Amino acid sequence: MSSRIETLASRVQSVLSERVQRVPSTCDEATFEVKAQDLLDVCTQLRDHAELKFEQLIDLAGMDYLDYGRNEWRTFAATESGFSRGVNPNGEIVKPDEEARFAVVYHLLSITHNVRLRLRCFCGNADAPVLPSVVNIWASANWYEREAFDLYGILFASHPDLRRILTDYGFIGHPFRKDFPLIGNVEVRYDPAKGRVVYQPVSIEPRTLVPRVIREDNRYEPPLKERRVADPT
Repeated sequence: MSSRIETLASRVQSVLSERVQRVPSTCDEATFEVKAQDLLDVCTQLRDHAELKFEQLIDLAGMDYLDYGRNEWRTFAATESGFSRGVNPNGEIVKPDEEARFAVVYHLLSITHNVRLRLRCFCGNADAPVLPSVVNIWASANWYEREAFDLYGILFASHPDLRRILTDYGFIGHPFRKDFPLIGNVEVRYDPAKGRVVYQPVSIEPRTLVPRVIREDNRYEPPLKERRVADPT
């Protein structure tokens, strides 16, 4: 981390004290976690405090940590842990409990100080993930929170108009959840007899999208390799 980021992190910890906790970041930005009960107070301080002045919420993203760190690709010629995103240095898989499944990440920009900050808040109950809305702090959160609700099913208390924004009105489920089927739950078609669009069960057969490692390839047969060496054209 650069000295500028370390200075920002020290400033944030000095102002917000124990209400935030710094976490490691691989994107070269200062990243902190905040508890749900402290979210509104912390966000208000981040916006209004003279040493912080994060006037702009540039993005808000939902996160689903279900099966975080599980190795998806098990092949003979590929490492079992090389594709895992959540394996710690000891090789142990990091799998959060149900209360740490859903989170919201806030990307903040201070125009005054020209610095950026990432803030993460876990939603708690995985069956009904909910966080307080920050629309009254940053107006730009309005559609961002609707997007997180639509795609992840995360609820935002006190949001002025929490409804779907990307999927159709009759869409079932939340497509960015890790347990959502790749083929979906319903499909849409136009019914000439009824003269309208209708929903019906998915007719696509499920497929297992597992990358395959090619262990034998005729391009590497000895005669072909010798021919390429002798005649490069």
